[in-house]
Amino acid sequence: MSDGLFRSIHISGTGLSGMRTKMDTVAKNLANAETTRTADGTPYRRERVVFEQTLAERLGERALPSPELRATGGLSRTHRAHLAGADAVGGGLMPRGVETGVEISPDASEFKVVYDPGHPDADQDGYVLMPNVNVITEMVDMITASRAYEANVSAVQTAKDMFGKALDI
Repeated sequence: MSDGLFRSIHISGTGLSGMRTKMDTVAKNLANAETTRTADGTPYRRERVVFEQTLAERLGERALPSPELRATGGLSRTHRAHLAGADAVGGGLMPRGVETGVEISPDASEFKVVYDPGHPDADQDGYVLMPNVNVITEMVDMITASRAYEANVSAVQTAKDMFGKALDI
């Protein structure tokens, strides 16, 4: 019983960590929305957070042991092996739980070109390359990350409450 509760707290904890990384990245993007020259001489390039969710052991040759898993290509959220962690299914051992990988990668979109002949970084025609940061997109990302953070905090609190009630029994 306690293994499941601790696992749920761990999963929510990785979500909290990932959302914190996302909010930090959004804050960095907003702070550099007008930075036209970085250390390498180019405008600031927006960073984005990429989340990767994988099974604890990468799906390999023995990863889809049961016929229903072979048919669907993976585990559904309600599949007993997914919910229970390691479980003997179809003669093979299912991996335990999930891991969350968070990677920060540069956004490959083009820089904005703005006509501002008085700007110190303007070219000979008066055009300036501006960062590829869209303030509206960043604010939406911040709100989304904030709501996901709140949901993970709520999940941790619920798991703690359930654990406390189980101890009362």
